[in-house]
Amino acid sequence: MFGIDWATTGGIMTVLALVLFIGVAIWAWSPARKKRFDEAAQIPLQDEAQTQRSANDSRSDENTDQEQKS
Repeated sequence: MFGIDWATTGGIMTVLALVLFIGVAIWAWSPARKKRFDEAAQIPLQDEAQTQRSANDSRSDENTDQEQKS
């Protein structure tokens, strides 16, 4: 109908995938996100007690939110 065969469609899809990949790579390596990614990279190295404390804090925040809605 439009005169586009499978080879052309495959080529277009390949170019779109490449552009998407380059866009994600630029986003991931952007200096604006460095601090956030560095903090996330340190999560496995944090003290377990500190991790438990923050998990408990988030649970108590959820409970407080539920109590306020009641």
